[in-house]
Amino acid sequence: MPTPSVSFEVFPPRSIDASFKLWETAQALAPLEPRFFSVTYGAGGSTRDLTHDAAYTLHKSSGLPVAAHLTCVGATKAETMAMAQRFAKAGVTDIVALRGDAPEGQDRFTPHPDGFADSCELIEALAQSGQFTLRVGAYPEKHPEAASQKANIDWLKAKLDAGADEAITQFFFEAETFLRFRDACAKAGITAPITPGVLPIVNWTNARKFALRCGTSIPAWLDQAFEAALRDDRHDLLATAVCTELCSELLDEGVDALHFYTLNRPDMTREICHALGVTQAVTGIRDVA
Repeated sequence: MPTPSVSFEVFPPRSIDASFKLWETAQALAPLEPRFFSVTYGAGGSTRDLTHDAAYTLHKSSGLPVAAHLTCVGATKAETMAMAQRFAKAGVTDIVALRGDAPEGQDRFTPHPDGFADSCELIEALAQSGQFTLRVGAYPEKHPEAASQKANIDWLKAKLDAGADEAITQFFFEAETFLRFRDACAKAGITAPITPGVLPIVNWTNARKFALRCGTSIPAWLDQAFEAALRDDRHDLLATAVCTELCSELLDEGVDALHFYTLNRPDMTREICHALGVTQAVTGIRDVA
């Protein structure tokens, strides 16, 4: 089995305790020499400054590329591009460009009157600056707001044609889900890399709720397996085995890069990476105090 390239998603801390968790996550995963860490952006731009500070600190401390999320929500075009320039000034020139979720209390995304109407407009503006490596989100199953899976794939192609370099998918539970999507994207003329997003299941109850919210199919066998594992106190053992097997199947089908949603809880992600042959280098996080 070939050893994959890996990358890791973390979220910015909102408290002192959360800051320690982010630091511990970086300490645990940076020695695996990921392609990049990505730092999320809260709904409605609620963590805009926190995302900047976390991305800057993570980049400075690890010496690794950091991809900061940037969305269209709740900001003018000028404000959004100013934030992109703040990232660039901090040495963060990888951006995950997203439309973004609706602010809390709203059902659907509504563009700011002076903002970008959608992710394609944002990607085009960022690409024209020539400063950034741009990644975008992709849905291996139909996006909850898409009319069809074909429309879903057509929109991904539009984002890549607008100037994005790579796509990272939402998580999924069966390898076949991603492989069908990859084939459909190739048929639609998409040639840019599509990296599967992988969610180590540190809490099945929460993962299940999130899957339902974002349109990720939940196989009956997985539901039944976790029901039994929770009853027998084998949750983590099952979660590690399921995720490792999923990754192995993807690698067997020619996937060469994996993106892990760590939820700032690195232990299971690190175990899975080790099982896949991603071993620890001697270098790691630097002290930035």
